Amino acid sequence: MTLAEAIMAPTTEDLVARAEALIPTLRERADQCEAENKVPDATIADFQAAGFFKILQPKRYGGYEMDPETFYEVQMKVAEGCMSSAWVLGVVAVHNWQLALFDPQAQEDVWGQDPTTLISSSYMPRADVTPVEGGYRISGRWGFSSGVDHCDWAFLGGLVKDPETGVPDFWTFLVPRKDFRVLHIWNTIGLGGTGSHDVTVEDAYVPAYRTHRSKDGFASTNPGAKVNPAPLYKLPFGQVFVRAVSSSSIGALQGALNTFLETGAKRKSNNTLASVSGDPDVQVLIAETQSAIDEMKTVLFRNFGVLNEFARRGEAADLETRLRFRYQSAQISGRCCELISRMFYLSGADGIYRGNQIARTFCDIHTGRTHVANNPNSVGRNFGGVMLGAPNTDSFI
Repeated sequence: MTLAEAIMAPTTEDLVARAEALIPTLRERADQCEAENKVPDATIADFQAAGFFKILQPKRYGGYEMDPETFYEVQMKVAEGCMSSAWVLGVVAVHNWQLALFDPQAQEDVWGQDPTTLISSSYMPRADVTPVEGGYRISGRWGFSSGVDHCDWAFLGGLVKDPETGVPDFWTFLVPRKDFRVLHIWNTIGLGGTGSHDVTVEDAYVPAYRTHRSKDGFASTNPGAKVNPAPLYKLPFGQVFVRAVSSSSIGALQGALNTFLETGAKRKSNNTLASVSGDPDVQVLIAETQSAIDEMKTVLFRNFGVLNEFARRGEAADLETRLRFRYQSAQISGRCCELISRMFYLSGADGIYRGNQIARTFCDIHTGRTHVANNPNSVGRNFGGVMLGAPNTDSFI
């Protein structure tokens, strides 16, 4: 990045203000987003113009290399307008951070001609992997590739035996659009606009430099460090990615609460004709929801403040801290599910119609909870076990 570009780079406040300005437009496009099973092209263009995909992208490709807190704050603000759009922004934009961990040649393959090129993913370990000279051949079918219709590359998961231990390790394979096919099967009760379709690959060659090992993401020994030395790229992969699939629930809950305050809580009961705003249950829900949102955001920003300090010192956060932070991320969707459920019930019969934002958010947040990264049970068992002296069983932290 040149001096002139650095001077022109937006601040966190600039980016959040741009996201807030998009909220009315995102709400207007929500029906289209859901009906077409994809984030509208116009919305992706708006995100590109606002610089949202650059937040975690390396400066050497025109990115801003900003702290993750900025990225998640923008994502949560976008989610106030449309959770599907925020989910796709979160997942796709965080790939610009992961690509910075890859070998420099892989980064050049994707961004060399066009630094606005986007990457989708499915980290399911579905690849049938065959080692060959110079790389690997992979085949398989992967599900839940959010935003894939907007992407020219894909990160696809697979297992490869560690040559030192013989134990299978999770790897990410970077594959160009010409080597995978999209199966448009996405038809869900929530997050319909994410277009999280299946992708298939048939015997594609992936050079070794276009792979990324989970153990490198865990230990911050990534091959991209030689060209992207910023502390941002020393953060653990498992900490950065999981927040991309939990933080949109916080923003969507705030958006639903805003709507509830504007309309739902001021409506009159169809039975008593009394204002719902006088209902003690409504009053308590509003207080609890706003307090919970504040708490969840505070923990998110606090956690990354801690992780950033470790990265700036060139140190790895201790295991217990990483497990605790990972568990706190996994709790987010469940907490938001409980609060949006209560809001939905207190919206009365008026809230059950299609197109109602609270009803849509109810479905979206519950659908987001089904993501494996948002399941606190397995994460909590491992965290609790480690605190009791058992070995850690999860490298995705």
